[in-house]
Amino acid sequence: MNFLTPLFEVSNLRLNRGGALVLDVPSLAIREGEVFFLIGPNGAGKSTLLQVLSALLRPSHGEVLFRGRKIGEEIPPLEHRRRLAMVLQEPLLFDTTVYNNVASGLKIRGMGKNQFHPIVSETLKRFGIAHLKDRSARTLSGGEARRTSIARALATNPEVLLLDEPFSALDPVIRETLLDDLERFLRETRITTIFVTHDRVEAFRLGTRIGVMKDGRILQTGSPNEVMNRPVDEFVASLVGVENILSGKVIRQNGKNMVVEVEGLEIEAPGEALPGERVALCIRPEDVTLSATGSGRAQNGVNRVGGTLARVIPTGAYYKVFLNCSFSLVAYVSKRALSSLPLEDGAEVTASFEPRNVHVIK
Repeated sequence: MNFLTPLFEVSNLRLNRGGALVLDVPSLAIREGEVFFLIGPNGAGKSTLLQVLSALLRPSHGEVLFRGRKIGEEIPPLEHRRRLAMVLQEPLLFDTTVYNNVASGLKIRGMGKNQFHPIVSETLKRFGIAHLKDRSARTLSGGEARRTSIARALATNPEVLLLDEPFSALDPVIRETLLDDLERFLRETRITTIFVTHDRVEAFRLGTRIGVMKDGRILQTGSPNEVMNRPVDEFVASLVGVENILSGKVIRQNGKNMVVEVEGLEIEAPGEALPGERVALCIRPEDVTLSATGSGRAQNGVNRVGGTLARVIPTGAYYKVFLNCSFSLVAYVSKRALSSLPLEDGAEVTASFEPRNVHVIK
């Protein structure tokens, strides 16, 4: 499998609905073997783009190529859809047994029972629902129905797996086990997958590449690390969990770093800019360290900002701490780290973060 081979190629794609432009994608390539996530808020166009890629919607302008052939002309839509498998937000199972649901796609393709039985049995086992094979789909829980839906899609051995918010509305424990099973399956099979979600945790965990959408446009594509740590603008930064976005003015250079004034405080960040230039500084809360002592300037290559404790929120794995500096600042800290801090409201603390962990948006 060649991970550099474009499986889907989109060019000059536009889709109008009711006179409004709902998709505007000048170019996009999805490579064979990758797990490509489309993330963004509700109404961003994620599901609409997925429907265009699956030939369920015809674009108003532009073209979509699959393996170099234009969908709708060189490849008939029905032929194209037979190469794909789609899992939707709602399972939409047939009113029959779990076994028959998982076998349904293979039956439609003309397989006899002797051919599809071993495939169905293995797929049921892989997704932990073999014990449910004779159960009616109408009696399944939400998690069991999602497992059956995914198993039905994958039993057909599709060239591409399309997932549209498949884990929404599931409780955290069931969602986590489903993610574990899907992650294992994708790692073992390397099936090309396009996954729509508004949950960035799913994207960072499973994705090999991410596309961020807003208002029908793709604002940024890149690896999870690139999108998470080097967002192209403040919208993307906020969407991928950058809770500290500080507006400031460059005042001078300090070697390879620029010094930016933010609400009267000086913060060093990587890069070069002209004095007076306005920039936004993006600092992920997990890159902020808190201590009870320190000063409010960069020392020994580390930014140090003094502030007072405003609020502490437990989130399970860590604590979310809100500070009042000259600006608001958020830090994620462990229980152990929190125990070394004064916890009363208004207590003085120091936030530290390295310049290399500051992403600059000009």
